[in-house]
Amino acid sequence: MTRDLTGILDAVLAGILVIDAEGRLETCNAAACRMLEVSADSTRGRPVQSLLGPDHALSTLAHGALTRGQSVTANECAVERRFDDDLTVDVSASPLFDAAGDIDGAVVFLRDGTLQRDLQRRVLEREHLAAFESIAAGVAHEVKNPLGGIRGAAEILGARAADTKTTDAADLIVREVDRIAALLDDLMVFTQGDDLQLAPVNIHQLIESVLELLAHDPVQRGVELNREFDPSIPEVLIDADRMTQVFLNLARNALQAMDGSGTLTIRTRMRLDRRLTSRSGQQYPTLRIEFRDTGPGIPAELLDRLATPFFTTRVGGTGLGLAVARHWVVRHEGVLQIESPPDSGARVRVELPLRTSP
Repeated sequence: MTRDLTGILDAVLAGILVIDAEGRLETCNAAACRMLEVSADSTRGRPVQSLLGPDHALSTLAHGALTRGQSVTANECAVERRFDDDLTVDVSASPLFDAAGDIDGAVVFLRDGTLQRDLQRRVLEREHLAAFESIAAGVAHEVKNPLGGIRGAAEILGARAADTKTTDAADLIVREVDRIAALLDDLMVFTQGDDLQLAPVNIHQLIESVLELLAHDPVQRGVELNREFDPSIPEVLIDADRMTQVFLNLARNALQAMDGSGTLTIRTRMRLDRRLTSRSGQQYPTLRIEFRDTGPGIPAELLDRLATPFFTTRVGGTGLGLAVARHWVVRHEGVLQIESPPDSGARVRVELPLRTSP
């Protein structure tokens, strides 16, 4: 029995592109069409560089296989898409030969590495969080107790002071001790275990309550708010207080980045095709909440450091806002992603398991 080649290629999970000797597309299987957001009919006969541009690895590797007659590969290549999330793919291209041994075309393979990258990120986040929790607990314990004694001594010193200079010095000590104590209170968040008060929550009502809080904050003046809510999302099992803190931090960061001019878009989406695995091994659909601003964006070299505790680019900031947000998202067995596409501001995505019942 002879099987249909198109049906076989469409059954393969990897993307497959077959290119003729002139670099024109002959075949694009279903997986490649999904990755590149094209149809097989629309690609047939087009130059391969028309898909993602002449400088993308897909084009350069295909050209290399056609001209050199050797297999070539490139890993972790970005694929920007209009209608869905961007992908990270591994690309390989191999030449095809005719009966005479001449190069007759090439076949290009696309392997989606996005899921593996996301899993690696989640494992790394949990490892970093566990390490920081241990450090935070030790620092908070060793520092907070002596602070009370220092503050008390400063108050006594101020009460007994005979001159203004000594009084001012005592007041300065009290203020600085209070500032450090407040910072330690923020740090104590990371020492708390899985003490989540989970209950069914309407995620859009929760976001609206956050926006109401920000409505009275001067940082929102001059900024347009754009809501793109998916009305089909059911109530989700989360800790409302903790997620309010997360969304408040993310929205305020976006507003501060725009400095009184721009648009903050908050988008919700339900992904049935993308699953998050809990610690118990159970898989859930994904609830995504995205905060997208039109500010100046984030330099690429800072992206991986932004949610690191005590790292901040803002004068007067503690560097704990994003770190606390990531902490509670991870506690919900979710993922927090920070991206800054070229010339389009910053984008922060919170992905949570869509649990609807205990």
